[in-house]
Amino acid sequence: MFGFRFVKFQPSDYVLKVKNGKVVQEGVGLSFHYYEPVTSVVVVPTSSIDVPFMFEEMTHDYQTVTVQGQLTYRIADFKKTIQLLNYTYNLKKRAYISDDPNKLAQRVIHIVKVLIKKQLVQMPLKDAIQASERLVQTVSREMLVNEEIEKLGIELIGLSVLAVLPNKETMRALEAKAREEILRDADKALYERRNASIEQERRVKENELSTEIAVETKKKQIRETQLDAERLVKQKQNEMKEEQLYFDTALEEKKRALIELAMANKKAEADAKAYELAAVMKAISGTEPYVLQSMANMGMEPNKLIAIAFQDIAENAGKIGQLNITPDLLQGIMTGAGISEPAGSKGRHTR
Repeated sequence: MFGFRFVKFQPSDYVLKVKNGKVVQEGVGLSFHYYEPVTSVVVVPTSSIDVPFMFEEMTHDYQTVTVQGQLTYRIADFKKTIQLLNYTYNLKKRAYISDDPNKLAQRVIHIVKVLIKKQLVQMPLKDAIQASERLVQTVSREMLVNEEIEKLGIELIGLSVLAVLPNKETMRALEAKAREEILRDADKALYERRNASIEQERRVKENELSTEIAVETKKKQIRETQLDAERLVKQKQNEMKEEQLYFDTALEEKKRALIELAMANKKAEADAKAYELAAVMKAISGTEPYVLQSMANMGMEPNKLIAIAFQDIAENAGKIGQLNITPDLLQGIMTGAGISEPAGSKGRHTR
């Protein structure tokens, strides 16, 4: 009935062949012949193991939540694992002879549950239902240094918390509250949009008014600049007129001064002549007239003397009986006086 048998394992199985209580062969994916009465086989999976979980916990404000997730691990140290758990394999039935392999998953889930509970009791419900990522990071970090995990010889590959959900009544209350908040936010957004529209319209009007004010200010500046230019031109014209007036006044003053100076000179000259004449008159005041006449005739030209002689003759014409004037004498007088004798005027004049 008992005999030698052949068995072959998968590459994902770490196998220990035990004969008479001693490990005679071990390795991954072994195949060998064995004698059933004296041979035992320990098979430990080397592949990763996915363990889903779902459990209820209490939050800081005494609200029940359901935590859903999945844990992925693998056996890293086979000897530690088989020292604590029985992984003996029934080759005939192709199954483990104990429930210890299933208990390993439960132990790991229990550790995860304890660590998650530790975090949830510190959070209110509102924070807990949004703390999935936070729970994953915290629990994964603590499992890396967990002593029980190390003793079991397992290694954590991945942890995910899919959801942290309250019960249905609480969920409906939260949904109603969230719905009210959403409606309030919608009303607030509508109000803000209206206010923003009003504010935008006010800004547009302010910008238009500012533009009009700027335009009017610019026009005013232009008008003031033009007025300043006109005032400057008028000022320049007035200054030029004042300068011209000042110049004309100064010129008139100079002319007046020159006229006064000329009049003063003429007056001085007249005074000098008058003084000279007075001195002469004073000097000859006692002199006889005929002496004065003789003095006046001194140095006179002959023709003028002849003219004076004729004047005296004319004055004493009543005393003269007959006067004979030769043509030569008359011609000489006329020539000296610059008078030419008419043709045929030669002859003798008797008076």
